[in-house]
Amino acid sequence: MAAPDYEARNQFNKDVVLSLDGPVLTILLNRAEHRNTFSKGMVENLVEVLDLADRDDRVRAIIVTAEHTAPAYCSGADISGGWKVLWKEEAEKEGIHAHRDGGGQLTLAVLSCRKITIAAVNGHAAGVGMTAMQLPFDFRFVWEGAKLAFPFVRRGIVPEAVSTYLLPKLIGLSRANSLLLTGATVSPTSPYISALYHQILPNREDVYPAAKAFAQELANNTAQVSIAYAKGLLQHPGDSAEENHLLDSQAIKLLASSHDGADGAQAFLERRKPKFTDTLSKNSSPWYPWWRRIDVKHHRSKL
Repeated sequence: MAAPDYEARNQFNKDVVLSLDGPVLTILLNRAEHRNTFSKGMVENLVEVLDLADRDDRVRAIIVTAEHTAPAYCSGADISGGWKVLWKEEAEKEGIHAHRDGGGQLTLAVLSCRKITIAAVNGHAAGVGMTAMQLPFDFRFVWEGAKLAFPFVRRGIVPEAVSTYLLPKLIGLSRANSLLLTGATVSPTSPYISALYHQILPNREDVYPAAKAFAQELANNTAQVSIAYAKGLLQHPGDSAEENHLLDSQAIKLLASSHDGADGAQAFLERRKPKFTDTLSKNSSPWYPWWRRIDVKHHRSKL
């Protein structure tokens, strides 16, 4: 596919501002006057950009952040028109089972992205600003002074965006209960939520630079295809040790036989930096996504 022009997209959707700096794509939330509330346009644009970046070999890492001077990183959904803004009229006509919440759609788009994803939370966050805008990312950096809340039960609704699935997996069920069932506001250093973050920074203005430096280091020193397959193994584990053994055995065979795998081993012996040149567009397995297609029952008797 032709390389996307991310900056050119900025003239069509002002809710986010895109910039590509080498291998790092930054997505800047650009609704400061609305406390960076989550809008329908923002959802659609983010989902589309994540798909483009996933298929763009130039992009190695994606950062979502806001201006550190904004009132909030993301203060939740824009419900100025009530809860009905959260679903489409046609879904309402088709019945309750037709509805798909926008936060959940974004969460699935982030989880489906094979590149490194980072949330640089340099301001207060609540609601979807805590769920879809943080939980599905690979890494989260946060400002120590941020006020964080999952306020759903205090607003008469339930946690959305796959958060009741992801948060217990990330920090444990007990801590997730303390956050989701109370709706309390906490700081990043709270024992209930501190484990969610890769790094907690004392100053708002330091969050994005720290995330950017981290993204650049990973982009320079990891293999693109290896990252994608490692994420696949983490996000799609099997139902047993035996199934996981089959999955990682298949993955290690595929990647150890690749150019990057060979050069990684040779670089170790020669004490030099590896030269990773494989890309997802050229070197991803034709079986991809292989973790959904392996027949565990057929192989189990051979273990």
